[in-house]
Amino acid sequence: MIKINNISKSFKGKQVLFDISGTFFKGKNNLIIGSSGTGKSVLLKNIVGLITPDLGDVKYNERSFINGSEQDRKQIRREIGMLFQGSALFDSKNIEENVKFPLDILTDFPEDEKIDRVNFCLERVGLVNINKKMPSEISGGMKKRVGIARAIVNKPNYLFCDEPNSGLDPQTGIKIDNLIKEITSEYLITTIIVTHDMNSVIEMGDHIMFLLEGKKLWEGTNDEITKSDLKELNDFVFATQLMKRMHLR
Repeated sequence: MIKINNISKSFKGKQVLFDISGTFFKGKNNLIIGSSGTGKSVLLKNIVGLITPDLGDVKYNERSFINGSEQDRKQIRREIGMLFQGSALFDSKNIEENVKFPLDILTDFPEDEKIDRVNFCLERVGLVNINKKMPSEISGGMKKRVGIARAIVNKPNYLFCDEPNSGLDPQTGIKIDNLIKEITSEYLITTIIVTHDMNSVIEMGDHIMFLLEGKKLWEGTNDEITKSDLKELNDFVFATQLMKRMHLR
């Protein structure tokens, strides 16, 4: 479980996050949604420690990531897996080396144990016999799967995904959603996903936080989102679905 308390953040005098609090639950797909430029990725970066909030705190199972000891922060970082928007694979490393990278920097496991873990994770995301391929030799959907394998190779307690369906066709996006959903449930990970994809919201939104202009306006489940009477949320849902239909024409 992750709790955020009164997170606020400004850049060059412009406030982009306003006093955001909430809870993200273990074994659940926790989604942060909202239109572009509304603060979703900034909030995610504050939670994961890439940015320090001006005010507020982030607690991982009651351990403060902001005000805790350096030892606590190091331990929390070891428990985090991250799937970046563009997969962020190293072009100069093959698939095996990319997935193994967190083990190389965070553990002192013997090399054979690292390779066994890499192979297990690649197989778990449905990829076999691609260890020696380079990122340039595989598809966008496969790169996302490799990114997921790398994110879980260190057996994280917390998984962060920034727009995991970005750049993917709808069918491949659904497969990535299902894979993240399965892994979250199977390993009881606290997963936080930034997305504006309504397919993801409806199919895997166990817990959803809606942001508008840096403020939290709504929280609920995928069952509740279509029943909400919040105008701003309904406008976002309608606009997102309309844009998707136009894209599919």
